[in-house]
Order: sequence, then C-alpha cells, then structure tokens
Amino acid sequence: MVGMIFDIQRFCVDDGPGIRTTVFFKGCPLNCLWCHNPESKKSVMEQYSDTGETIGYHASPEEILAVVLKDRDYFAASGGGMTLSGGEPLLQGAFAAELLSLAKTAGLHTCVETCGFVSQEILREILPYTDLFLYDIKAAPDMHLRYTGQESGRILDNLDFLYRQKAPICLRCPIIPGVNDTGEHFSFLSSLQKQYPRILGMELMPYHNMGVGKAKRLGEPEPFYRENPSPDQIRDWREMLS
Repeated sequence: MVGMIFDIQRFCVDDGPGIRTTVFFKGCPLNCLWCHNPESKKSVMEQYSDTGETIGYHASPEEILAVVLKDRDYFAASGGGMTLSGGEPLLQGAFAAELLSLAKTAGLHTCVETCGFVSQEILREILPYTDLFLYDIKAAPDMHLRYTGQESGRILDNLDFLYRQKAPICLRCPIIPGVNDTGEHFSFLSSLQKQYPRILGMELMPYHNMGVGKAKRLGEPEPFYRENPSPDQIRDWREMLS
C-alpha cells in the first residue's frame, strides 16, 4: 500500500502536544479560498511553474514511519508524536488507518487534523488508533459553501459522531479578515463550545498570507489575499470568543 504525500516536517510544535512530526497528505475535498497549503489541494503530483519542483510523492506507511521514528526520543521527552495533516489525510482513509495503526504499535501518540468532510466509516476505522482529533471548523453553515466549496452538514454531523464516541477533540478555527471575523461567526463558535462541553479546547487560527506565493507558482492568477491581522485584531477576536 502506498499513499500520496507532499511533505514530512519534523520538530513541529503547533500540530498537537509536544514536539511532533507532521505528515502532510496531498488532496482535499474542500477548496477554501484562503488555503495556506494550496499545494495540498490536488491529489496528483504537480510542479511549481518557476522551478519545476515536483510536489507530491508516493510512500508506504513503513517508509513514513521510519522517518517519524527518527525523533522518537524527542517525542518521549516532550509528550509529542506523529500528526497527520494535509490537505485532508482521511481522503486516503485506508492508507491513513494503516499508518496510524503502525504508529500506535510503535508506541507513538497520534493526532489527525481533519476538515471533517469525510465518510463516517473512515472515522470509525481510525478511532482506535487516534489519540487526538484536531478538527477544523472553517466557517458557519450559512457561509461554508461560498468559501470552501462544500456545505457544512457532513462536517457537523461527523463532529457530533466523534463527540458521542468520546473521542478527544480540539477544534481549530481559522479566522479570515473580511470573511468570518464577524460577531455572527463567533456566536456560532461559542454555540459549539456550549453544545460540546467536553471538547478539549478551541484554537483560533489567525489567517496568514504565506500561501499566496505558492498559489501563484501553481498557476492561480489572482489567489485570495488579505493583509495579515495585527496583534490587536487577534486579541479582539479572542476576546469575542471568551
């Protein structure tokens, strides 16, 4: 079995607890306007127009785990482990499940970052091998289709399913200036906190425009762009949620 990934980043500190190695899967069912990993959207290999660099390669679960285990001592010292991200790792469900199973056999802590727009069968399959779900909430239902290309119904249903299964969940919420930095959106996020009081936390993920250059190199003539939010804006957002 092989999967399509585009990067393995070591010594990550923002993708779950402790020091982690994050495996980035290629392919995503959403098409978020502000995507900061535009090279993750398509499930096929691509090339940057300026350098000809190939994005994406095939690897087996065993090959990936061999890279991840190089930092096993750091994981043990920090409470870290392996995180699957993307793109959407569960778009390659069987491959992700096999990699997670191998990681758990090796004694690693595992996280899966997911947009939630996946089949419930895949979630059920990976539940025994996943220590933490980093669950993305991109936008409120009334704006989700407009900004991500998909309705939010499946995402919210799957969140409810994982919660009822008592899965450890941390919600991750990108906040985009001029898109979802509104009182209505923060009210929606607050309602999720009340609906699911056992979630482990809700992280606001302030927009950054680092993906714009990559999108241009991939052939997008006018990618979505906003100025990065100021520290004061980010503080105000967090106050709106508290």
